[in-house]
Amino acid sequence: MSEIKDQSIQNFLDELAGKSATPGGGSVAALMGAQSAALTSMVCNLTIGKPAYAEVEAEMQALLEKSEALRKKLTGLIQADIDVFNRLMARYGLPKDSGQDKAIRSEAIQNELKEATEVPLDCARACAEAIELSQIAADKGYLGAISDAGAAVMAGYCGLKMAALNVYINTNSLKDKAFAEAKLTELEAILKGVDVVAEEIYQMVKTKL
Repeated sequence: MSEIKDQSIQNFLDELAGKSATPGGGSVAALMGAQSAALTSMVCNLTIGKPAYAEVEAEMQALLEKSEALRKKLTGLIQADIDVFNRLMARYGLPKDSGQDKAIRSEAIQNELKEATEVPLDCARACAEAIELSQIAADKGYLGAISDAGAAVMAGYCGLKMAALNVYINTNSLKDKAFAEAKLTELEAILKGVDVVAEEIYQMVKTKL
């Protein structure tokens, strides 16, 4: 079976709208982040080679390398979210007839919930990076593509907030409260100030239109 990234947009949307729980919000969060990185790459590609932007060409080249690496990572997280959720659902389907069955099932669910927390947290980190990269594109990129740099900011921001929701819902089901608290603390550090930063970049882009 092909990965979701290799399927058509129409097929992805059909699956998203269907009765299956996957793909879901976690995959869309990663897709938003990947689109943010791709938009930053586009701004870089439209800036590189233009004489008027010769002073920032090296910086745009470096930015392009980072945004493309990030796009690849986030694209992989689209499928990773589907895979971990499907594994979690399989754990819920384990037998629970005896006390031993229930104990084995509970431990398997909890272990998978930890991984189901790590995947969106990884997505949140990557989306935060996408916002940082898009800020450079918005600040120094080709003015003819400045609205695309703004779109990159918003896509990264949206992906980050969506990923955060998946971290919250999964940590809420964890019995290992120390693990849950550690992950929530990291998430809050990632989210700190991001609302203000995203809005500032958006307003900066508006002034350049």
